[in-house]
Amino acid sequence: MSSSTRVLPAPFPSRKLRIRSLLLAVTLAGCVLGAAGASPSHSVTPDGAPSVDQAVRAFMQTVSHSVTQDGPTAWIKYFDASPAFFMAVNGQMAFPNPAAAQEGTRKFAQTIRHIELNWGDDLRVDPLSDEFAVVAVSWREIQVDTAGHSVTETGYFTGLAEYREGRWQFRDAHWSSPVSSH
Repeated sequence: MSSSTRVLPAPFPSRKLRIRSLLLAVTLAGCVLGAAGASPSHSVTPDGAPSVDQAVRAFMQTVSHSVTQDGPTAWIKYFDASPAFFMAVNGQMAFPNPAAAQEGTRKFAQTIRHIELNWGDDLRVDPLSDEFAVVAVSWREIQVDTAGHSVTETGYFTGLAEYREGRWQFRDAHWSSPVSSH
């Protein structure tokens, strides 16, 4: 190579992109390891403290109860309010940030008279650290709209739960429903 030819280093990805890429890699590694030899979740907390697994399981029960009791707007208190939050539905970005999630949830709530959210008995909690855990579970939801029409939906939910400011919340979430075959 001549002295006049310089090879420039590739630009470094932003810190935010590196963190998201790292979280994605850790999440995928956890899924692969879990599928290869599914083992019970373990505590990464000091002795005497509730395990991350136990705490996140309790959090998931609280979410289901709260949404059923208080309606769709209850979701807002469980979404991370930082710019990191996003939600996808059936492979499409539904809410790219917390402001969109709050607005969309409030609009949806105006169309619903009653909602009942039930998680399946297949809840998986994969603790990543004391502050992060991946959750995955089947779900069933009954929605009654303002006109009294009832719809039952089912599917699968995955998300990254984060313990911050003294409570668990969803840093991201993905809902999927079975595709009907026509």
